[in-house]
Amino acid sequence: MSMAGNLRKVAGLDRVGGLRKAARLGRRQARVDLSHPARSPLGSAVVNCVTYQDGARVPGGRDLVEAVERVRKSDDGFVWLGMHEPTDDEFAGIAELFDLHPLAVEDAVEAHQRPKLERYGETLFAVFKTVCYVEHKELTATSEVVSTGEIMVFVGPAFVITVRHGRHGSLGPLREELEAHPQQLAKGPAAVLHAIADHVVDDYLSVTDAVQEDIDQVETDVFADSGERLDPGRIYQLKRELLELKRAVAPLDRPIQELATKPIRVIDPEIQAYFRDVSDHLLRATEQIAAFDELLNSILQAHLAQVSVAQNEDMRRITAWAALIAVPTMVTGVYGMNFTYMPELRSRFGYPLVLVVIGVACLALYRGFKRNGWL
Repeated sequence: MSMAGNLRKVAGLDRVGGLRKAARLGRRQARVDLSHPARSPLGSAVVNCVTYQDGARVPGGRDLVEAVERVRKSDDGFVWLGMHEPTDDEFAGIAELFDLHPLAVEDAVEAHQRPKLERYGETLFAVFKTVCYVEHKELTATSEVVSTGEIMVFVGPAFVITVRHGRHGSLGPLREELEAHPQQLAKGPAAVLHAIADHVVDDYLSVTDAVQEDIDQVETDVFADSGERLDPGRIYQLKRELLELKRAVAPLDRPIQELATKPIRVIDPEIQAYFRDVSDHLLRATEQIAAFDELLNSILQAHLAQVSVAQNEDMRRITAWAALIAVPTMVTGVYGMNFTYMPELRSRFGYPLVLVVIGVACLALYRGFKRNGWL
């Protein structure tokens, strides 16, 4: 049985002794890389567990506890354990084996954390918010644009533990990419932490590029000459989704700055240079989100201005027609007073003459309103 298979049997044990006993169960089944979601068994919190030495994957199955003790004693290599939404019971044995701080364990299991970086002795605990663009045929007032998840990373001198929450953000492709560059993986657990941070921030840039297309489409619709008024709910929905993206991206700036500049025991100075590159990409994503927010405010103001102009035009048309109706109403109202001595009451051409006067007055008003754009 593979190391990942052994670990799935022992993840809920509280004692290292029980963990060791269960981890020694049969090894007849060939090891399978479960890092990709298509190869991950449903209902299993453990996605993968692999030992690396000199940047290369150690082949074959191995007793988990023995592997951890070996890399700790020899100071050679590290263990990378990946989990997906573990429960308290599933994570208890892991926390005891790797001596993880209870507060960090609680955050990793409960999730819903802000991006942050915390130090517990020689162990780093980092929280990353993952984002994913939700494809949609047409943006509506209820469309979901951005979906978020979380990746918690425990980094120690001889181990990396990743705990993922959400349906996206699989680290399987990232693991395969790192294994294709053993010289980078040979730099230790800090290299894995950098790769995860770089992967997450690159996803931020991809999502912002996709969101920009939605914003461009809304902007085009606002200034289109089709005569149809844009639903303002689409703009508000984009602003809400952009706020969700901002909550994931903005708080990560401080943790990345700490990883790039402050001396940390488990982070090699050579790796810190890579974190500075991640910081530059994160700054670009943050600036794009801020620019999008300002642009959406401008689009919303332009839309409201268009609505106000359209209402003014409607009022002018109503006023013009009311003026046209007022002329015959006034004339007929005068002749409806039924006084005995009124001019033209007994004239043969009085009635048609009044109609002609009404028609000429209405025509003159109509042409005047038309010339001034009121009709």
